[in-house]
Amino acid sequence: MKYMSKVNRSISKAQKAHADDAEYSGFSMKSTVDSMSREVGGPENLGFTNKDYMNYIHRKRMSKMEKGDAGAILQYFQKMQSENSSYFYSIQLDEDNMITNIFWADARSISDYGQFGDVVCFDMTYRTNEYGRPFAPFVGVNHHKQTTLFGAALLYDETIESFKWLFETFLSAMSGKQPLTILTDQSAAMARAIQEALPQATHRLCVWYLYQNAAKNLSYVFHGSSEFAADFGNCMYDYEFEHEWLLAWNAMLEKYSLKENKWLNALFELREKWAMVYGRHTFTADMKSTQRSESMNNVLKNYLMPEHNLLRFLEHYERVSADRRYQELTADYKMIHTTPVLAVSAHMLQHGAEVYTPEVFSLFEKEFVRIHNYSTYKVGKCGMTSEYIVSYSSEHNEHLVKYEAPAHNVECSCKKFTFIGILCAHALKVLDKKNVKRIPPQYILKRWTRQAKAVSIISYRENEVHGNPKVSTGKRYGYLCRTSGDILTVAADDEELTKYAHECLV
Repeated sequence: MKYMSKVNRSISKAQKAHADDAEYSGFSMKSTVDSMSREVGGPENLGFTNKDYMNYIHRKRMSKMEKGDAGAILQYFQKMQSENSSYFYSIQLDEDNMITNIFWADARSISDYGQFGDVVCFDMTYRTNEYGRPFAPFVGVNHHKQTTLFGAALLYDETIESFKWLFETFLSAMSGKQPLTILTDQSAAMARAIQEALPQATHRLCVWYLYQNAAKNLSYVFHGSSEFAADFGNCMYDYEFEHEWLLAWNAMLEKYSLKENKWLNALFELREKWAMVYGRHTFTADMKSTQRSESMNNVLKNYLMPEHNLLRFLEHYERVSADRRYQELTADYKMIHTTPVLAVSAHMLQHGAEVYTPEVFSLFEKEFVRIHNYSTYKVGKCGMTSEYIVSYSSEHNEHLVKYEAPAHNVECSCKKFTFIGILCAHALKVLDKKNVKRIPPQYILKRWTRQAKAVSIISYRENEVHGNPKVSTGKRYGYLCRTSGDILTVAADDEELTKYAHECLV
C-alpha cells in the first residue's frame, strides 16, 4: 500500500499531458484513470490516486478562469493565433470588462468559405448551457454535400446592433466576400441587420421553420382538413410562374376561409423570402432551410456538458470542427478509391461520374434517368434559339426549355440549375434530343466537382514537433506516443526484445 502514501504520489508531466488530452476530448475522469491504469498494469503503478487526478483537473479548470471569462478567452484566442496567424477572432466587451459578443474562425474555416461560401445558413436556436448565450454557427455545404463550418459566434442578445456587429465582423474575417444567399429563421432584427451589413446577399427564410410555425398558428386548419397540409406545401415548394402561385395562394385562402387570417397575411408580405416560386432565381446549393445549422447544434449537444463555461465551450467546439473535417477527408478517400456503377450506359452519365463527387453525381444520375419518361416537342424558333415543351406522362406540369446552338446553352423554366447547380431532367432531355454527349462546361459548377479544392490546396498539417517552442507538451507527448507505440508493441511479443527495450528506456 506504499503507493497510496502522499509522499510517494505525484502526477508526472507526461501523465498530465495525457489527462489534458482526455479532458479536451470530453472523457470522464473515471474512464481516463481506468485507461491510464490499464496502460501501466494497474492503479498501483500509476503513481497517483483518483483523488489526485480530480484535484489536478479542478485546479486546471480554475487556473484557466482565474482572470475571469474575458481574460481566459482572450488568452485562448491569442494562443490559437500564435499557432496559426490566419486564425481570426473578435470580442466585444462592455464597460465592466464583461464579454458581450464573440466571433471566431480558424484558417481552415476561412479557406472553406472561399470555396463554398456562396450559401450560408445562420441559426440561433441553440444556447450554451451555463450562460444561456445564443450560439450562432455560420454553416455551409461542401462538394460532398456535407455540412461545413465557416465560423461561429456567441452573442449576448439578439438585437439589431449585435447582429450587425456579427455580420460585419464575419465579412472582415472573410476578406469582405459576401455570400450569394443567406438562410435564417424569421427574425425582424436579423433581417434588418442583414439588409444593412450584407446588402449583396439574398436573404431567404427557412421553410422548415415557417412550416413549423404554420402548424402552430393554423393548427385548427391542419386538423380540420386532410388536404390543407398538401395545399400549403404546394404554395411553399411548387409553381414556376408568379401568376400561377398567386392564383393558388388565393384559392387556398378561399377554400379554407383564411382571407382574414393575420398570420397568413403577414406571411404573404414576406413571400419573396420563402416561396420557392421567388427563390428559383437564387442559388441555394440545394438548401431550403437552416436544418443544417440545427443538426450542427444537435451535434454540439453530444460534445458539451452542462457545467462547461465559455472557455471549455470553445475548446470543445474545436472537436466538432475536427470531426467535420475528418468526415470530409473520409469522403475524399472514398471518392478516390471507388468508381460509381452507372444506372444506364450513356456517355453523358459517364462524364458526370468523372467530374462530380459521388454524392452530387447521384443527384445528377437521378435527373438523367428520368429523361426516358419525358416527351418533348418543338414550339418555336428564333435565330439559333429553339423552344421545346417537355412534359412527363404522370405530371400535369409542362416545362418550357430554350436551347441555343452551337454553345449548347439550355434554360428550363423550372430553374433547377439556377438554384441547385445541376441540370434538370427537362434540360437533359433536350440536350439528349440534340445528341449532346457531354455536360456543357458552363453547366458544371466547380463547387460540386471532384476538383473543387484542387487549385487552392493548403497544408493543414500540425506544426512540426522538432525545434518549435510553440508546440505544447501534450503535442510532443502525443508525437512520442505515436512514434514509439509500434516499436513497443513488437517488443512486447518477445521476452528478449522486451528486456532490450526496457534497458533502452531506463
